[in-house]
Amino acid sequence: MKEIIKLLDKNLSYQNHLLIDDTMYIDVASARDYVICPYCNTPSSKVHSHYKKSFQDLPIQDKKVMIVLNNRKLFCLNERCNKRTFAETFDFISSKSKKTTRLEKEIIHISQHVSSLAAAKIINARVATIGKSTICNLLKKNSTTNP
Repeated sequence: MKEIIKLLDKNLSYQNHLLIDDTMYIDVASARDYVICPYCNTPSSKVHSHYKKSFQDLPIQDKKVMIVLNNRKLFCLNERCNKRTFAETFDFISSKSKKTTRLEKEIIHISQHVSSLAAAKIINARVATIGKSTICNLLKKNSTTNP
């Protein structure tokens, strides 16, 4: 499991996992010693707080995957920075997303040649939990970024 998590991001550390029905819940945490402030590029290792962020990823052995990230909020150590705190971010997921980038790409791939209703049935059965409106939104977002 540690190797699978490292494929998502080399800076993640596998904690444990739990299988409930058709979904695998995987707990992970950051393995970084420090994080760069996105506002002023100053490194910081001073933790303000922790919070859980959960999101869906590609399935593993026909099990849907929900990753639960123990994310950190850190203090910016630069006195000139306009922000006192910032949250740790990762390249594989946007800040408010509930799905990894690679899962979104798979959803778009499946959905391009069938109706959103048919795609929702296929994806819900094997890949992730999703509604047809989310599929439509992903397809619209993809068409504006990749004309």
